Amino acid sequence: MERLFRSLKSEWVPAMGYHSLPEAKKDIGDYLIGYYNHHRPHSYNSGVSPVVAEEKPKALSGIN
Repeated sequence: MERLFRSLKSEWVPAMGYHSLPEAKKDIGDYLIGYYNHHRPHSYNSGVSPVVAEEKPKALSGIN
């Protein structure tokens, strides 16, 4: 979790913060659901995103 929050703060949150709570919720949600899980490479997963890493065992086993 610490790495997640460090990445969020250093890569995504604007230096001056957000103008409103709804704006922050939407933007941080987009980061977590969209970019962090689907696109951002993770060294722990051999440089692939968490979604891709989770799909690999399913593809090998034939489970959908």
